[in-house]
Amino acid sequence: MIFGRSLLVANAGDCRAVVSRRGLAIEMSKDHRPCCVTERTRIESVGGFVDDGYLNGQLGVSRALGNWHIKGLKEVKKGGPLSAEPELKLLTLTKEDEFLIIGSDGIWDVFRSQNAVDFARRRLQEHNNVKRCCKEIVDEAKKRGAIDNLTVVMVCFHSEPPPPVVFQRSRIRKSISAEGLANLRSLLED
Repeated sequence: MIFGRSLLVANAGDCRAVVSRRGLAIEMSKDHRPCCVTERTRIESVGGFVDDGYLNGQLGVSRALGNWHIKGLKEVKKGGPLSAEPELKLLTLTKEDEFLIIGSDGIWDVFRSQNAVDFARRRLQEHNNVKRCCKEIVDEAKKRGAIDNLTVVMVCFHSEPPPPVVFQRSRIRKSISAEGLANLRSLLED
């Protein structure tokens, strides 16, 4: 949700939201995997367990809005180990924020957050077409071998394409020891 200059992301599951700020990926959500320490603690505190990375040996996520059909994971009265409670993250948007990528788990199986931002920035710099950029991310995920569901939504905060990122190169003074210089001279003289 965007209101004014505030971006609020609520996430339950393994979809991910990432903001590009001058080309730097800012993760607005985290994947809810049963093997994460905080998730595992929560699961075990309500009587659930993690087996080989799966919640109660059945599900690869520890929070979700769906999956009500799996018996014993969402006990409404006592609170089962599968939670639908989202985690929230609030960010104040600045002029440096370029776009938001929201992707399903299949995207993040083959893209790191920074890699997705880099890929999207290059495409937007080429053609500045958000719909086409989303399609290209999905196509690239398929090329990389993604086998899970592939959905991408992008929200651009500016009508112009992202500008090239210019890195300031600092001058580093290099020196060599007297011994190193003598060794180098002897090697060159041979």
